[in-house]
Amino acid sequence: MNWFLSFPDLDRGYLTALKLAIDSWFRDVARSLGSTADFLFYPLQVSLSWCERFLVGMPWPLVLAFVALLAWLASRSVKLVVGCVSILVLIGLFDMWDDTMKTISMIFVCSVLAVVIGLPIGIAAARSDRVQRVILPILDVMQTMPSFVYLIPVVMLLGIGRVPGLIAVVIYSIPPIIRLTNLGIRLVDKEILEAADAFGSSKRQKLLTVQLPLALPTIMAGVNQTIMMALGMVVIAAMIGVQGLGQPVLKAIANQYFTLGIFNGLAIVGTAVIFDRVSQAFGQRLQKHKGASHD
Repeated sequence: MNWFLSFPDLDRGYLTALKLAIDSWFRDVARSLGSTADFLFYPLQVSLSWCERFLVGMPWPLVLAFVALLAWLASRSVKLVVGCVSILVLIGLFDMWDDTMKTISMIFVCSVLAVVIGLPIGIAAARSDRVQRVILPILDVMQTMPSFVYLIPVVMLLGIGRVPGLIAVVIYSIPPIIRLTNLGIRLVDKEILEAADAFGSSKRQKLLTVQLPLALPTIMAGVNQTIMMALGMVVIAAMIGVQGLGQPVLKAIANQYFTLGIFNGLAIVGTAVIFDRVSQAFGQRLQKHKGASHD
């Protein structure tokens, strides 16, 4: 009855040989593409280093003023401005300022890169059913794959450092912007599109003046989720050398420092709240502006 109780599997020797062959092939690919990958991703390293130096080197009153101005321009809400500034003040008082600035610089670069790459892909998927059929299974794999797995091929290709961490974060966080851009454009009322066609709009005009403005709330939700997923990857990316709030959390786990882990975890939460509220307020304000202009 062993065949009934134990699921039949391939021969162990065959499985071992298969895994070794795949590992050997990927190592060869990583060796051959290593220098090329370093050259291609060098601009990312420069951008990340510049952004990090800028935020860490900027005097803290200017950072608070900049965040307050950004929150005000996005929301026109005094409560949001006070809330964002208060969170950063608490983070600074608990000696987590530099790590927070490093984390914010990483999230900013990752989010911009994810949006720049993901938005055109989402638009292409919305305009072509064939592209959508290809993209959706890939996104399913990207969203269900354990986040630790992303580190393996990136580290084998680029080694330990901030750029491999940035790439892993972008891969992990890009699916929401692609999915929600695709969904938002596809949900635009067909009658509105027919009216645009009746007025002789080209495909480009229809996309820029009708579909994207009407899909903006959904797209901004995708941007928001992309930022949140990037922040969720911070601790995991710290395992391969990404500096910021993730490294103290890993140190706390390794050494059982409860307070260190909780404080830095709360700093990550506070940073996420700032990104979340400001991006949501900006999306709502932009939508109201678009609605008023159409009226």
